[in-house]
Amino acid sequence: MNLKVFLQVFGIIAVVLSILPFIPFDFWWIRSFDFPHLQLTLLTLVALLVYFIRFDIKSVQDYILVVVLLSCFIFQALKIYPYTIFSKYEVLEASNTTHPKKISIYTANVLQDNDDGVDLVSSIKKRDPDILLFTETNEKWRKTLSQDLGKDYAFKVEVPLENTYGMMLYSKHPLFNSKVMFLIEDTIPSIKSQLILASQDTLQLLAIHPAPPVPQHNPSSVDRDAEMMKVAKFSKESRFPVIVMGDFNDVAWSETTKLFQRVSGLLDMRKGRGLFNTYNADNILLRWPLDHIFVSSEFRVISVGKGENVGSDHFPFYTEISYEPEGKEDQKLEPPTKDELSRAFDQVKNEQKQED
Repeated sequence: MNLKVFLQVFGIIAVVLSILPFIPFDFWWIRSFDFPHLQLTLLTLVALLVYFIRFDIKSVQDYILVVVLLSCFIFQALKIYPYTIFSKYEVLEASNTTHPKKISIYTANVLQDNDDGVDLVSSIKKRDPDILLFTETNEKWRKTLSQDLGKDYAFKVEVPLENTYGMMLYSKHPLFNSKVMFLIEDTIPSIKSQLILASQDTLQLLAIHPAPPVPQHNPSSVDRDAEMMKVAKFSKESRFPVIVMGDFNDVAWSETTKLFQRVSGLLDMRKGRGLFNTYNADNILLRWPLDHIFVSSEFRVISVGKGENVGSDHFPFYTEISYEPEGKEDQKLEPPTKDELSRAFDQVKNEQKQED
């Protein structure tokens, strides 16, 4: 196969991969193409440049291929653009980096089979966050983290499991009305808890780790999408400011996460600041943002970043935010439309039908 034919075949593949995520089916092999938009954007740009440099654009076939590649590149780039430094912030910057009502959060999928917690503990102690969320924690991890961090974090909710869906929430601030929920499956927990700041303000925390759409666990995205929509509903109805965090097993630009944001009204601090790809720590070519911290409009960003490699297949994700409810109208999202609410309800209903 010569280079021109290869690029023509790639152009066809690029079109197919761009269209697939819009097909209204929940099969894992379709939903998985939500993930590699950054990689596909770069590959399409390279193919376009190679075609311009290597060949003269003369025939109708050449023009068609160039238009196709350019269209795919623009489409893919527009999906990624909000998560670049060229876009505007969705969560505005804090009015003061030493704001009296600030809170720091550190989330990490520890990888259940990771036997070395030294790097993780070292990373946490370096940042000294107020809230810790760990996913994929079993009893071994509970003992390790409790021993190394327990003295600094007096308030905790621990749900160690051996199925890679264990979860632990640690806090320096008081937690109350804490509840372990099994929203979709009785083997996959989420945590709902209220937190009291030193200023006596109450916040609502939600920690989730929905199952990914993969053939070995669930061949469709129905369960993941339904769990996210249930959490979106909790967030929308909360009378307290909300923070939702965890390993979503979904990228920020997918149709599901966008709908989650629209229904919940929560904001994405990545927008305007960077991708902060947390997965896959083991493969630099296949990375995308799976771990998230979404906040309601009462919060502003002081800092946000990706942690160092801690032996897991995920990088940690952390942020420091300020609680500034007086400015919430400056960054509040428009309410969801009836169609968006209907789509969210349908995703929950689809999961219930599948369960029946």
